[in-house]
Amino acid sequence: MQTRESDSEEFVSEPITPSPGTADATAMGRGEPGLPARFTWREREYVITAVLKAWKTSSPEGGTGRLYLRRHWYTVQTDVGPQMTLYCERQTRNRRQPKARWWVYSMQKSVQ
Repeated sequence: MQTRESDSEEFVSEPITPSPGTADATAMGRGEPGLPARFTWREREYVITAVLKAWKTSSPEGGTGRLYLRRHWYTVQTDVGPQMTLYCERQTRNRRQPKARWWVYSMQKSVQ
């Protein structure tokens, strides 16, 4: 099992499906992606109850030397327990699935 920064976090890297009509309109008004209040992942619906952390990552744009904002990241608490790290890609990587912009990057493992 792969882990990220700590043994309590499990790497996932799978797309999620935001529930229609739940995007954060205030964030969209600022030009940021609208974090969905609800989403489906692995055929289960999750409700975001709290945003614990938010940040952005950038990388150089094709030899121009300018930085391009690539991803918006969020660590969230869900209604069913696990904290998840989600991200939104500003530009999708997969042309066959242009709407696959939201992803679960990792989730907190349950403590036994």
